[in-house]
Amino acid sequence: QVQLVESGGGSVESGGSLRLSCQASGYTINDYCMGWFRQSSGKEREWVATIDSDGISKYADLVKDRFTISRDNAGNNVYLEMRSLEPEDAATYYCAACRFRLLELCGGEDYYYDRWGQGTRVTVSS
Repeated sequence: QVQLVESGGGSVESGGSLRLSCQASGYTINDYCMGWFRQSSGKEREWVATIDSDGISKYADLVKDRFTISRDNAGNNVYLEMRSLEPEDAATYYCAACRFRLLELCGGEDYYYDRWGQGTRVTVSS
C-alpha cells in the first residue's frame, strides 16, 4: 500500500522555524518529483515547492528564500525546512508525489500529483 506520512507540524511564534518530514512507503520516490502543498482554513490548497530526484527545486514566490525543500532518496523521505514563519504560513501542509520525473512537468497544480499524505498542521502566532 502506497503511503505518504507527514510529520513535524506544530505551533511556533512568528519568526520561528519548523522542519516538516514526509515518509513514503509502499513505493520508491527515486524516480519522481516530490512536492509540498498547503491549505489554510477557507482557502484553496496552494503549491509550496517541488523537488526532482536530483535535488533541483522550485518554489512558490510567497515562500522563496524562506523555505527549503530537500529529499533523501535512500530513506524515501522528503523534507520542508521553514524559516521566518509568518501567521500567513499557518496551514495544513501536505506532501505529494508528482506523476513525472522531470521538474518541468511537475507544475503547481494538484492534477500533476497522484499521491498525497494526510497532512500536518502548522500554527504560527503573531
